[in-house]
Amino acid sequence: MRKFEKISFKQWKKDINSSREEYEAFELPKRHTKYSAGYDFKSPIDCVIPPGEIKKIPTGIKIMMNEDEMMMLVVRSSTGFKYNVRLTNQVGIFESDFYNNETNEGHAMVSLQNEGKEDFVIKKGDRIVQGIFVKFLMVDDEEEIVSVRKGAIGSTNKEERK
Repeated sequence: MRKFEKISFKQWKKDINSSREEYEAFELPKRHTKYSAGYDFKSPIDCVIPPGEIKKIPTGIKIMMNEDEMMMLVVRSSTGFKYNVRLTNQVGIFESDFYNNETNEGHAMVSLQNEGKEDFVIKKGDRIVQGIFVKFLMVDDEEEIVSVRKGAIGSTNKEERK
């Protein structure tokens, strides 16, 4: 099954800190044309990213998908072309085990960098990134992996750093 859910109101208060009414009114990502590949994610906050700066933006969304799928979050084409704003990691990859992780419920966050010459202004409800579901393959002779994700972004690197 693949679907979008809002994070819990408790997580919403922690990460976004806005009202129950705004939480209830916030919309799940959706496609806007019949043949769109991407689901548009809207910003739940107002913010300004000055030239040369980076801003972490919550989406209010968690993503459920099948085990052999991932979601790629990419900046909307118009945002890159018109404003020279991009994701700091270029493409955000969310795997099925990110959903409901113990650190942040699987709350998808994005980090935008303004490489343009003017402030990039985001208003609540502006479409900021798009998510594309992608099926992926694994090698046939892979050893069984038993480890599971324990946290949010960067959590799979923790064992490598010890």
